[in-house]
Formats: sequence, structure tokens, C-alpha cells
Amino acid sequence: MLWLVIVLLLFIFQTVTIVVVEFRNSSKTVAWLMILFIFPVIGFIMYYFLAKEYSQRRNVKRKTRRVLGEMQREMRRELEKTKKGHDYPVPNIINEPRLFGLLSNIPSSPITRNNEVEVLTDGKATYEAMFEAMEQAKHHIHFEFYILRDDETGRKFQELLVRKAREGVQVRVIYDGIGSYKLSAKYIRELTEAGIETYCFLPAFIAFFDKRMNYRNHRKIIVVDGLVGFLGGINIGDEYLGMHPVLGYWRDTHLKITGDAVYYLQSTFLSDWEFVSRQKLSETLFYPEHACEGNQPVQVVASGPDAHWDSILESYFGGITTAKKRIYITTPYFIPDQSLIMGLKTAAISGVDVKIILPEIPDSWIVHYASLSYLQDLMQTGVRFYQYQPGFVHAKVTIIDNLFATVGTANMDMRSFYSNFELNAILFDQKSIERLEHDFINDLKNSKKLSLSEFEKRSRFQKGKEVMGRLLSPLF
Repeated sequence: MLWLVIVLLLFIFQTVTIVVVEFRNSSKTVAWLMILFIFPVIGFIMYYFLAKEYSQRRNVKRKTRRVLGEMQREMRRELEKTKKGHDYPVPNIINEPRLFGLLSNIPSSPITRNNEVEVLTDGKATYEAMFEAMEQAKHHIHFEFYILRDDETGRKFQELLVRKAREGVQVRVIYDGIGSYKLSAKYIRELTEAGIETYCFLPAFIAFFDKRMNYRNHRKIIVVDGLVGFLGGINIGDEYLGMHPVLGYWRDTHLKITGDAVYYLQSTFLSDWEFVSRQKLSETLFYPEHACEGNQPVQVVASGPDAHWDSILESYFGGITTAKKRIYITTPYFIPDQSLIMGLKTAAISGVDVKIILPEIPDSWIVHYASLSYLQDLMQTGVRFYQYQPGFVHAKVTIIDNLFATVGTANMDMRSFYSNFELNAILFDQKSIERLEHDFINDLKNSKKLSLSEFEKRSRFQKGKEVMGRLLSPLF
């Protein structure tokens, strides 16, 4: 009997530990408690190594604030002119004071005014734009990706980076230890031998024993001379050109930005650079004056376990709860928290047109089944789901009425909201919103609408896989 008491006390200790540590995130708490219940002891060991609160939450700071401080103040002054009817298109977001107030108060993420944005909708066009911009580099190229492959595409980027470094351009590269775990030592050595500073963000082995295995840098950033920037869903690899043997055609969305917003892409990169290299780079040369005459307002929003705000989640929630006519979402992974579920349900019941495009062909079966587990409940309230047919849809796009649209690295899932380092751009101008709407409608034409009556008939075995997928989703 004594051993039963010991086992019970151990189980209670593990349960209480998870509840106390994760009390701010009920969805994550429930998921880990279910894993603990199914896999006693083993589940707690997994939790200890994979779900620990980010240990440097208060230590990883935005070191470039001193340089950006005056820029932020000037941009806010310019935005005030916009609100007063200055000679500048007034974004519709101004007419929604609560949402505008929310977005305006996201730390270190002001709405910038002088920008030009180009929407890129596939790997070929995106890579061509990246190569063209990097070819023009005179001072520096900052290059940060979750996945960097040693394949034909990866080697083309390597060749360009090496050549620019030998021309005297400063080249800095960051890749994620989990996403790029297949990257060869030879590939990295060839970069460093050319004088390129290359760092891994949380190498897998170190991250495991440092109990930060679950934290991944999911950002995709290129900044050229502080004047041109890229962000979005596309990594560096052959699959993004549709060369994956199973997934086939790869549908994604990326942005090329010039203007004020590039300063905040740069700020995010330099913050990550300091974390991986311990080098403080805050020279004004990284924030040169630009000649961009565009008038597209853009807000660059970074989030991660080092921040006190879940900024991307809050921007999604604010938009969903403000929407009056439409909510269009494209995401490869759909594991929302309870606030977004309630927001989507309420919107659909209220008559808002809520459409969500997901992939039919998944790149992760566990996450795919987890995503499907949320559909029936939402479909019963009027949310409509579509599965993309031509290949794999990896775009992360949200459109809220004519108020704003987001493009970036964050999926509509709890990993992106709470565990990953992510980066989104919020676009407010009608040209960009209409372009993304056009892409969304085109994707709808290439998608199959899910029928609630048919979906409800799926087998118990299928439902069982969905339950297991939802329970295990915090690990993937």
C-alpha cells in the first residue's frame, strides 16, 4: 500500500506543478495534463524538457531601442497628422478606436506610414525578388530563416551570400537549430570560410538540456542595407518551389517591403543577433535614411516567449472580435486557443462571413488531425472550412473586413502564439488588402468546401486520431 501512496503523491505533485506553471494558458494546461494522465512520469519528463517557461523572458531585450526611440516618436507624430486628415490616405482602422488603440499600444511596434509593399504568392517569384535585392547590397545582408536547406535552392543562396561577402558586404546568417537540423556542417563551414558570420538559434542538443527544446525561431527575415526587407511564410529549400515528392505545388505568401517598416525588421533581426552572438549592433548605419515615397501604412509585430505581450495572438483576437462583414483566414495549421474559438463562433453566429482555408495534403499528420478536431464545433456555428487541392498551402494570411490584413510567419496555432519567435506584418492600405483578397478568392476556387453533414459522419477511428492529435499537438 505504501508504494501506491507514493505513486499517488508523485502524480499529484506533477499535476500541481503543471497547473501552477501554466495557469495563464488553460488550453496548454489541459493538453499537458492529458499527456501526463496517459503517460505518467514520462509525460512529466517530456513537460520538464519541452514546456518550461522561457528562462530568459526578462533578459532578452530589444537592444536597439536607443537607436529606434526617436524614429518611433517621429512616426507617431506623422501618424497623428494622418488622423487629422493630413495629405495622406487615412486607413479604415482609424474608424475602429478600440482596435486601433490595441494595435497602437503593442510595444515597440508602431504603425509606420512611408512604405511600399509587394505581395509575393509563390516561391519562384519570392526567390527572384530576394536575389534581385541581395545583388544590389552595398553594406550588409541580414539573413534569418527557420529552415535553411543544403539543396539546390539553398546552395544558390549560399553562392550569392558568399560572393557578396567577398565583395566586402557584411553578411550575417541565423538559422534555427530545430528547423534546420538537417543542414550540413559543410554548408555552414563554407559560409564561415567566406567571412560570413553564421549562428544557430538554440542548437537542438543544447536546447534539450537547457530545457528550451520547445522554443523555435520561426522567423523568416532578409534585410538588405537597412532599406529593403522580406518576411512571410517561405523558407529556403527546394520544396518551396514545388519540388517536394509528396506535397507537390507549394502555395505561400511573402512580402517585400521598402520604407519605414524595414527599420523594425532590422530591429528584430539585431535583437535575435545579439541573442545568438552576444554582439550588440546598434549603429545608425543599420538604419539609413530612405527615399521611399510610398504611403502604405505597415505595422511589423514580433512575438515570442521573451516578450510580455502575446502580440500576434492579441492582434488576431482584436481583429476577429471587431469584424463586421468578413474574416478570411489561410493557415496550414489550425490549433486556436479558446479566445479565438469563441471569437470565431460569435462572429459567425452574428452573420460575419468566416472562411478558413486549410491544406488537404498535410506536412505533419499529427498537427493535421489536431486541426481537424476543431472543425465540427466551429462549422456548427456557421464557420466555413475549405481544403486546398493543388498542393500544400503554407500561407499565413488573415483579412479582417477592409480594416487590415496580416501576412507573416505565425500560424493560427498555439505554438506560434506562445512558444515560437514569430514575425507578422499588418497591412492597412486598400491596395494590399484587395490583392490578398484576390489571392484568397483564387485559392477558394482551388479548394474543396467541407460539408458539415459529411464531416459529422467520419468514423470513430478518425475521431480517435483527431483526439490524439490534439493531445500531442503541444509537442509538434
